[in-house]
Amino acid sequence: MKRVLTRSLLTWFLAAAFFVGLGYFVVRLVTNAEDWAQLPMNGHLSASGLGTAGTIYDRKGVVLAESVDGERVYNSDPRIRAAVLHTVGDDSTSIATSVQSVYRNDLVGYSFLLGMGLPESFRSTSDITLTIDAEACAAAYDVMAANNYKGAVVVYNYKTGEIICKVSTPTYDPNSPPKIEEGDDTYEGVYLDKVLSAAYPPGSTFKLITAAAAIETIPDSPARYLYCEGGTIIGGEYVTCVEPHGEIDMREAMADSCNIYFAELAVELGSDTMTKYANAFGFNKSFSMGHNDLKKSSYDVSKADTAALAWSGVGQYTDLANPMHMAMICSAIANGGSPTNPYLIKDVSSFFKIGDIKAGISGENGDKMMKSATANKLADMMRYTVSDHYGDSMFGNLHVATKTGTAEVGDGKEDGWIVGFVTDEDVPLAFAVCIENGGFGISSAAPVAKAALEASAQALNN
Repeated sequence: MKRVLTRSLLTWFLAAAFFVGLGYFVVRLVTNAEDWAQLPMNGHLSASGLGTAGTIYDRKGVVLAESVDGERVYNSDPRIRAAVLHTVGDDSTSIATSVQSVYRNDLVGYSFLLGMGLPESFRSTSDITLTIDAEACAAAYDVMAANNYKGAVVVYNYKTGEIICKVSTPTYDPNSPPKIEEGDDTYEGVYLDKVLSAAYPPGSTFKLITAAAAIETIPDSPARYLYCEGGTIIGGEYVTCVEPHGEIDMREAMADSCNIYFAELAVELGSDTMTKYANAFGFNKSFSMGHNDLKKSSYDVSKADTAALAWSGVGQYTDLANPMHMAMICSAIANGGSPTNPYLIKDVSSFFKIGDIKAGISGENGDKMMKSATANKLADMMRYTVSDHYGDSMFGNLHVATKTGTAEVGDGKEDGWIVGFVTDEDVPLAFAVCIENGGFGISSAAPVAKAALEASAQALNN
């Protein structure tokens, strides 16, 4: 009798486990079917439907990709095609973060019940409108292409979160994708959207974080003078500067990008405080933009000696920064301490659904990075860097607050950076540009930023 009871209980237990597992599977299938269908290994599910997929537009209604007679057709301007490749994508799913990869099911009209089995006339294909401006992207790309630059450019509205310009290079024409041979440096990293998925040593742009930590931790630190004679020994290692700056305060040190000033500040602040403020600014944190995760910026001085801590304060050591994240930091400075979260999808519409579908966060504030007073002081320093150091003609008719950077990446190579924001009330744009092996940011990244900002400003006002 006891044996029969035991077997009955075991049978009921196995049956209950089966139905619980079946229920879990059904729930997962219903909630994740579209995501599973658009995984790269399942590209065959939607690839056949791309020739009838919905249209992708820029913010002004310019067609970036559409389907004509069963073929996927891209914008007629080769500059625009190359400039928006990493944003729009090509016929394949090689660029995993592109719209045609991430939103493939919306474009092709995937059905949960029938997959791609519905006749084309019954598929609910969607049209997608992006926040980017095609001409602004092309303007930035033109400068990158003319100088054979590799890197990332992003400009976004720090009030609304709309990304206006986003370019990653190297790139190619989606109408004729190249056959990339192994070891071909020309196309190294070509499938990576470097705005979203790359991280570079930030160089002197990181001095914004070191300055913020000092402003909020060391009393009267912006007014304090330190002496730079072009180099000094810190922790037994010689820390160099571009040139001797003499007695300078924080504002002059920011404008002159003095390594000695900020290296000594980092050591005085200590690894715990530097880590606290790096984390507050979003380093070592994951950010999402719609269905894409940004490459995490990193700051880790847990094993750093004094010299390494000093170098970390000027954006070297093992510091890494994502371009989109750096633009968000500038957004926070412009907004009094809190960034506006960026987004790319303005609208997804079809016969069955019209509105803001899967658009991600739009115009919402992120976590506060610094006090409002700190943001105002940093904004003043960045504005002073342009108005009294570089000259306002650097950005044409725009009034810009900025920080440049030159980051050593080994083998005598240096990446060039420029980050900042426009202070004109009617042109609320934050930006970041990183040029791989570009040398000084002021000579490589700044002209790209100028072209991108001028075209983005025009896009906002038209």
